[in-house]
Amino acid sequence: TFLMTISRQNISIIIVTYKSEEVIDECLKSIPSDINILIIDNSGDHKFKENIEKKYNNVSCIVSLENLGMGAGNNLGLRQVKTDYALILNPDVVLENETIDELVSAIENLNEFSIIAPICKDKNYPNYEEFIKDDVDYSNLEPFKVKSIDGFAMLFNLKRINQLKNFENRLYFDENIFLYLENDDLCKRLMDIKENIYVVPKSKIHH
Repeated sequence: TFLMTISRQNISIIIVTYKSEEVIDECLKSIPSDINILIIDNSGDHKFKENIEKKYNNVSCIVSLENLGMGAGNNLGLRQVKTDYALILNPDVVLENETIDELVSAIENLNEFSIIAPICKDKNYPNYEEFIKDDVDYSNLEPFKVKSIDGFAMLFNLKRINQLKNFENRLYFDENIFLYLENDDLCKRLMDIKENIYVVPKSKIHH
């Protein structure tokens, strides 16, 4: 089987912000400094852009003139990045030391997937929807397939998705959906064409 070689350099991170100054630092500090981060700021705040780019060498920020919402903001980011993989994060997500490396290692071992996601540390609030309820064995740390995942942390296999029918225009999220259901819609469209979505239990996030 053909496995992609993947490193951190082949992953970009996209964060859509809206008046997120209070939470974003903890998020950015948790991301390895050799990964490029693109922030799409929906609150039109040029001061925020200036401060954040000065503070972090690996961050660039696009200030949107209008509030695009999550879906359109993420689409804008996904179209800008040049890497094969892009991890979408909400500004209030915090990574653990191994989060990215565990995703990288999962990518190396999974042949065909469109989206993978880390697992949310709080088991009472799972960030995914299973095919069959309650069949996940948490002691098994292998990646498992799911029906959908929450939009606050999802890694796109852009190289694959960009070749799929219906995604050639690089509209990933439906921009008519401003907030909340855009990730369910995206996952459903991928499921309809038999694409795989995985959760990686060894890769953990706090949200």
